[in-house]
Amino acid sequence: MALPNRDQVLAASAGWVAVLLNVLPGLGAGYLYQRRWKAYWITSAFATAWFVAGAALGQGAAADAETQNQLVGLVGLLVLAAVTAAEAGLVVKRVRDAS
Repeated sequence: MALPNRDQVLAASAGWVAVLLNVLPGLGAGYLYQRRWKAYWITSAFATAWFVAGAALGQGAAADAETQNQLVGLVGLLVLAAVTAAEAGLVVKRVRDAS
């Protein structure tokens, strides 16, 4: 029996599970479910860059700016989660429509 190709794996996956996994734990967990390693590593690189940028920019910040910096960091991660969730769902839809 032949192994399924990439599109068959994506078409067989539940799109809502991939979307949910990218939103709740975030950081591309839905890509692991879909077995999309390149997308997962790109998402991980963006999240790491966001953390590093926040740490670098927040080093000299005053105590009253701490809350604002934390809010900006959280909003950035939520935007990353929303974008990856939408992309994961759209890829499943595209693959199913093509087959």
